[in-house]
This record gives sequence, C-alpha cells and structure tokens, in this order.
Amino acid sequence: MSKKFQGIFPALTTPFDGEDLAVHRFRENIAKFNAFDLSGYVVLGSTGECVLLSNDESERLIRAARETAAPDKLVIAGTGQESTKLTIAFTNRMAAAGADAALVRPPCYYKAKMSRDVLRGHYLAVADGAKTPVIVYNIPQNTGVTIDPELLIELSTHPNIAGLKESSGILSYLGKIIPHVPEDFSCLVGSGFVVLPALVMGASGAILAVANAAPAACLDIYRLFKEGRIDESAQRQLDVTPLNKAAMETYGLPGLKYAMDIQGFYGGPVRRPLLPLPEPAKPEIEALVSDLRTRLSSS
Repeated sequence: MSKKFQGIFPALTTPFDGEDLAVHRFRENIAKFNAFDLSGYVVLGSTGECVLLSNDESERLIRAARETAAPDKLVIAGTGQESTKLTIAFTNRMAAAGADAALVRPPCYYKAKMSRDVLRGHYLAVADGAKTPVIVYNIPQNTGVTIDPELLIELSTHPNIAGLKESSGILSYLGKIIPHVPEDFSCLVGSGFVVLPALVMGASGAILAVANAAPAACLDIYRLFKEGRIDESAQRQLDVTPLNKAAMETYGLPGLKYAMDIQGFYGGPVRRPLLPLPEPAKPEIEALVSDLRTRLSSS
C-alpha cells in the first residue's frame, strides 16, 4: 500500500512587508517552487512563524497556496492549537480554504499535564473531527512535549492519522516507530541534518526548512537515495549541512530568509518579537550559499 506523503516538502516561510503579510511574495515563491519536483508545501509550520499569525492571515496563506500551487502539489497546513475544540475548528477552516492535510503539534502551554492519556485523547478527537488527514507533529524542542513512540504507534492505527513529522532529529525515535506502524503510514523527518539516515531507516520523505533556500540540493538527497546512489546522496547531505546549520541553528529564521533572498526567492524580514539578522552574519551566509552553488554545479 502506497504512502500518501512521500518526497520533499519545503516548510514554507511567511513573507512580510514590514509587519504586514506579503501574500503576493508568498505566491511568487510558490510559483518558483512549482518548477522543482517537490511533493508539496507545508504552510503555517514553525518555519512559517505560525504562532505570530492571526487566524485570518493563516487562512489567506492557505488559500493563496492552494491557488498558486501546481495541481500535483499537496498543501499541508499547520493547525495545532491549545485546545482540542479549537484544533478541530481551525483544521477544518484550513481544509475549507484548500489544505489537503493537517500538521498538528501537541498542546504545550500546560506541558506538565500533557500525559500520554491526555495526548491520546486529544489526537484521537482531532482525527475523528478533522475533514482532512492528520499528520502528528513531534517537535519537542519548541513545544517541550514529546509524543512517545508507544503512543505514536497506537495513534498510527487510526484511519485518519496518516503520518508523522519527526523534528527532534533523534534517529532512535524513528527506529522505535517505523517497524511498528502500518505500511501506508508516512514517517517524514523534519531535520535537515538527518534526511538520508532517516530515509535509510524507512522514512518516506522530509519536511524541510532549508528547502526554501536549497530545494535542488534537498531533492538530490531524496532522488539519489531512491536511485540507489547512496554515496552520492550522502555527499549531498553533507553539502547541505553547513547552510542548514547556519540557517536553522546559528541564526534561525532571519538567516534562512536571508539565504532565500540570495537564492532569488523572497525571504524578507521576520515578524516581531523576532529580531532581524545581524549585518555581520550576512557575509557568512553569502559564503555558504556560494559554496553550495559551487558544489551543485560541479556534480
């Protein structure tokens, strides 16, 4: 049985003009991404500054994504909220706006109370009430809540829970899950550092922030792996790693958006309270982008 979610999905950034949403820039980026063999787009994820957006802004982005994305591209919306009721309502609002699936982080404000029983009840209720397939989102570095492997395996049997985005980057987590979930359950890795190792372990693809600035390189990792050219895939994984580190660890979203600007996409500013990229950091990111371009052109 085939998995619904396979391949490379960029976790799209949200463009701003000052403090205002720049939907036209968002459309321009997607139109450019359509030229790549990407499987679809994740909108309203962590990379999209989802927690800094209003519900109306979120809906505008999903509508723009669905209208601009090529017909063969899936649109996945980040829809996790702090209550079960609000998560179901927001998930279905984004479905009505054009989302094909929902990426649902766990509630986390009351993180000390997010026991296995609480999370089980939350995700089962969301899956029952959602009008689109649900992808469970494990991102403990942001939420402080880990969805333990045993619970994830249990959730994977629900007919409307279609996959997992695993963003901790801990490969042993995938190793505990992949052998025990249904064949049509999609395990997607969310860390640009471990795409190839995750694929080797049985992941079906990746949702990547760095793919905003390096879509071709990220696609190479996946394509070369599928072709059995593991050494070349490993080299491309290593090629992407320095930019991924700078963009996602050292400088965060401002660094990623600047790398996008260099690459001909629109990155632009982040929204407050996030701070802009320090000027001294720009030459470092420029050098990393240049180095990656050289590596791509020479292979």
